[in-house]
Amino acid sequence: MMLTALKRITRTGFINFWRNGFLSFASIVVITLSLCSFGGLIFGSAFARSLLVEVKDKVDINVYFTLDAQESDILALQKDINILPQVADTSYISRDQALASFKDRWQDNTLIMQGLDEIGSNPFPASLNIKAKDPGQYGSIASFLQNKNPTDQAGTPIIEKVNYKENKLIIDRLSSIIPTVEKTGSMIAIIFVVVAIIVVFNTIRLVIYSARDEISVMKLVGASNTYVRGPFVISGIMYGVISGVITLVVLAAGAYWGDTIILKLAGVDVAANFQLMVNVFSNYFIKNFAQIFMIIMGAGIVLGGLSSYVAARRYLKV
Repeated sequence: MMLTALKRITRTGFINFWRNGFLSFASIVVITLSLCSFGGLIFGSAFARSLLVEVKDKVDINVYFTLDAQESDILALQKDINILPQVADTSYISRDQALASFKDRWQDNTLIMQGLDEIGSNPFPASLNIKAKDPGQYGSIASFLQNKNPTDQAGTPIIEKVNYKENKLIIDRLSSIIPTVEKTGSMIAIIFVVVAIIVVFNTIRLVIYSARDEISVMKLVGASNTYVRGPFVISGIMYGVISGVITLVVLAAGAYWGDTIILKLAGVDVAANFQLMVNVFSNYFIKNFAQIFMIIMGAGIVLGGLSSYVAARRYLKV
């Protein structure tokens, strides 16, 4: 008996869904927009965090020395830096290594190689690459270099340039931008959810109004509150399920092409400098598909079903 009633409620819910085609379509569109904004927030946060981790991993301190700096003085400075507890690793690049690396990189560019030959001597300085254990420790390392101000035997400073400030600016900007983007995305997602609830709520109201005579007959012949309300909830759940499936398809497409598009908009040079992987979204989507599926489908079902239940309960007066 109970199973038969459930079948009838479900069948009636499907009939209501197809019979109110335009209203159903409007509800699905709004719920899909809500779920897409929510999914976009998840992906946006994942991409922003991956970008920040990538940039932090690439950030370091490069110390460039004068052309006259002696290798022994540089290695002595490297030894002092390695003692610092903040330092994870250092690597020394000699002038010859810098020249060889430049030639290897631009060997196919005849114009650049000819210009290098015209210079005659090696124009590249030796450098020291410093990696900190934590990005927040670069400031103290830079202060150490500034205070130490190493010199050669004649008292001439051997450090030409330290590139800490440029990298610090990138970290600080990303660290401030990402929380702002996440807050804005959360507000947009909340707005879409509220709009979706209102639209589904009013859709069910219109359906109830259009079926008021049928509902009156059902009540007169003794139909229970659950039997009368059930089809509307089923229709709402259908809105959520279809919206969830559409959203997952949209997110899958966004995961496949999204990060590539973002990097192209950001500029090829930026992507090359940070050596960003162009599979951040797709990797995240594949690894977390089960969780994303549960969140999107669950949110769609709850959004459609709950809105329908509240509307039916309020306007059926049962």
